[in-house]
Amino acid sequence: MKNILVPIESHSSVDSVLQTALLIARRFDGYIEGMPLGPDLPDLVAFDMPVSWTITDQNTWKEMADEAHARFEAFMTSQGVVPRSTGSISPCFGWTGERSFGDSQIGSYGRIFDCTVLGRPGADRGDPRMATAEAALFESGRPIILAPPIAPKVFGETVVIAWNQSMETARATAMAMSVLRRASKVFVMTIDEFRSEGPTGDHLAELLQHNGIAAEYVVRGAKGRNSGDAILRGVEALGGDLLVKGAYTQSRLRQMFFGGATSHIMANAVIPVFMTS
Repeated sequence: MKNILVPIESHSSVDSVLQTALLIARRFDGYIEGMPLGPDLPDLVAFDMPVSWTITDQNTWKEMADEAHARFEAFMTSQGVVPRSTGSISPCFGWTGERSFGDSQIGSYGRIFDCTVLGRPGADRGDPRMATAEAALFESGRPIILAPPIAPKVFGETVVIAWNQSMETARATAMAMSVLRRASKVFVMTIDEFRSEGPTGDHLAELLQHNGIAAEYVVRGAKGRNSGDAILRGVEALGGDLLVKGAYTQSRLRQMFFGGATSHIMANAVIPVFMTS
């Protein structure tokens, strides 16, 4: 988690995104790179709008990027984080982009970073967009960390892995190893009613212990709740400050119609969530 990408725009969770990224950078002596973010043009205009894309429109995009840059740099400076150009001091920060990147560009740029920190998507106007999270999740090949609406105080001290034996969660666990090694406590949590075929959670905990990780296996019952709610309540009961989970272990289409753990967690988590697809 040395290299952290942070797309910046004016949304309801931007302060939490910045604070979460800083917590990670301080924990890993990392580098934070900010970039200006805006929605893709097709999300805003009709298909033929690029024909009439004017200098004024482009200047507006530039002004949005300048505003994002100023906000990012002001935050980092206020927290005593230095620009990367000053040398080898860590944590440090940098900036890329003179005009806002669209959601579809976030994933491809994020491929060279250890993680991308984003705001938890919401349904209200001014909340972070689901399109941003899904672009980073499915196109970067790297983990995303969703910051909750209210900035966390700690990151990665008590980590809970929501183990459902899926390939996606196995990948998330593997990509989170640097976080798990630094944690004071790691819980491998299985929700009893939502088990599937695959290695058991107690076996995973045992192998994590062989890697020097203080892992403990726990089983929680859903008690009539959906899987996402059961996971979040289990994390809360364990005192977790970070949830590790594979995203969309059911198809996105199925989750759209019937709901699922990923959709529920993306909408309701109050701690940072480490996700991979």
